[in-house]
Amino acid sequence: MSAPPLESSFSAIPAPGLNEGSAFSRLWRGFMTARVAIAVLLLVLLCTLFIFAPALNISRWLIGLCVTYLAATGAVRVFTRPLPPGKTFDPQWVSTIGIDLLAFSTLQFLQAGGINYSPLFALPVLMGSVLGSALLALGTAAGVAILLLTDAWVQSLHVPAESAARFLQAGLTGSGFFALAFLSNQLSARLAREEQTARESQQAARMQAQVNALVIESLSDGVLVVDARGQVHNANPAARTLLGLDDSGQPAIELSANPQWRPMLALTELTFSQREAQRAEVALEEDGASPRRFHVRTRLTSDEHQAESLCVMFLEDLREMEARLRTEKLAAMGRMSAAVAHEIRNPLAAIAQANALMEEDLREPALRQLSALVRKNAQRLAQIVDEILDISRVQHQGISTPPALELDASAAAACSDWAMQTRSGARLRVALSAPKAQVPFDADHLRRVLVNLLDNALRYASHAPGSIRVATGVKEGHAGLTVWSDGAPLEPTVQRHLFEPFFSSESRSSGLGLYICRELCERHGASIGYRRVADGAGADARDGNEFYVVFRAAGAPLARAASFDTITT
Repeated sequence: MSAPPLESSFSAIPAPGLNEGSAFSRLWRGFMTARVAIAVLLLVLLCTLFIFAPALNISRWLIGLCVTYLAATGAVRVFTRPLPPGKTFDPQWVSTIGIDLLAFSTLQFLQAGGINYSPLFALPVLMGSVLGSALLALGTAAGVAILLLTDAWVQSLHVPAESAARFLQAGLTGSGFFALAFLSNQLSARLAREEQTARESQQAARMQAQVNALVIESLSDGVLVVDARGQVHNANPAARTLLGLDDSGQPAIELSANPQWRPMLALTELTFSQREAQRAEVALEEDGASPRRFHVRTRLTSDEHQAESLCVMFLEDLREMEARLRTEKLAAMGRMSAAVAHEIRNPLAAIAQANALMEEDLREPALRQLSALVRKNAQRLAQIVDEILDISRVQHQGISTPPALELDASAAAACSDWAMQTRSGARLRVALSAPKAQVPFDADHLRRVLVNLLDNALRYASHAPGSIRVATGVKEGHAGLTVWSDGAPLEPTVQRHLFEPFFSSESRSSGLGLYICRELCERHGASIGYRRVADGAGADARDGNEFYVVFRAAGAPLARAASFDTITT
């Protein structure tokens, strides 16, 4: 099998910007420090021989050579920085290795102090093969082999009898340096590849961590990271919102600190004790409000055999889950609405037509009264079908411009009929302050919006007199209608889904009332919203929930009216 081609040990590393903590930098500093140490050792050795062994004839210029070599190695160590050599000829490495070869070969040729300096040639060979390219490694080994053979030839001129042994020793040493250069270069290349792979893996891990952080931050479900002591290490914004925390990022959050969080703490302790994932529904009690229900899932971050682990807790608001389910139901209803419309409209048309034909032949007043009742209810059913179809299709366009409607008169009539039907006249207060206001709104639709808002207020208001209040007013050219009740404040999670279909805080409600109000308002260019405000003055002032409708100005384009904070009543 042929040997793999020799490559630069760090050819895969980009030339600009070398990481100081990389293996290349550490090896470079190690070699440069070794050169300084060898220079110091040579200087100390020759100075010692010069002082204590004058018979060895150590000249002063050899000591000067060692001093010069020490200064050169120290300057390179202090003032230069490592650069990846790549596959090209690097003057920095050649000048460094060249200085070593010059100093060591001079000492070897002169046999200063009768010492064999050939082992020192291993330093430039290793430095060229580990830190340089394959060409530099083999070139350095070849240069050292030539120097050793030249030294053997020079020595054989003085002692011819030992020439064969000297040439054999020089050849074996040169061959060893070639093998050392080859093996060192291969190990260096492998180290470079592994370091590059590790760097790419680390970069991919950092990128994945950033992506995971972004995903967790944008999740609608809450995520908590809790240890065995119940201390929260991390919480995403959704979890802070669900738990009623601000976004300041408290450094230490403990589940045991808040009595409302104890069900979650118990579930965390159960997860750590059984060392397996848990799943449960948790209700967090709140003062003056209905409990908030969550679907909680827990997972451990480490293997069951490890002592230290963290519990990752996923929180899902059950109301939001139910809202998504209701939205899916609405989509299914929309797909079925066309077929249902045809199935209902055709029998209604046949009933209305047959009733009209039969009414022409009726003479008795009682029978004509029954026929009129059939006609009236058939028209009512047809109107309901049309409204449901309009809502399911969300048809905001295509409606004819309704005639101007007197707001106060329509609101007063609707409130009077509602109070009589629900027997809630003692709890209702009506303040009409827009006597000349004309709003572009269908009369039946306005009545339906107002009745839905009153029904919603009646469901949560107290039995005290004036617990439900209806007011009209005009501000900045826009007429407005408000329905206020003294019910408990709504939770933030409920407020976000108030006008979504099939969403309700009570199981007995269909969750379509506020949604129909919003759709009817948007079809007429009006806007509807919710706020928590105080109504009344002095001792009669009370906080309550207020739904407001802002109508578009008469003659304005059919678009949603701009909402405003207060309506003058």
